[in-house]
Amino acid sequence: MLPKINRLKKKKDFALVFKKGEGFQNDFLFIKVAKNNLKSSRFGFITSKSFSKKAVVRNKIKRRLREIVRLNIEGIKKGIDIIFIAKSGLEKKTFSQTVQTVENLLKKGKLV
Repeated sequence: MLPKINRLKKKKDFALVFKKGEGFQNDFLFIKVAKNNLKSSRFGFITSKSFSKKAVVRNKIKRRLREIVRLNIEGIKKGIDIIFIAKSGLEKKTFSQTVQTVENLLKKGKLV
């Protein structure tokens, strides 16, 4: 589980990242990145109903993404907010394929 200090929770924080953030996209994942004025990075995860009608599937993907971030949090730059947005097809990938996708996307955005 991600520490509280590394979580994006408030609606206004999500809105700020969407408004001022820069986006990077991969096959099944999209991230929005914006700088914050904090000493730590914060992360948010979005899986919409268009991704899957089943809450079980949406929650499983969010749990996977959170775990990947938790394992790689030391290597990710400090002072940024990142929102992960899942696209259809990510639920068919294995955990190791999802790890590879996230790592490639973070490298693409120069966040590692």
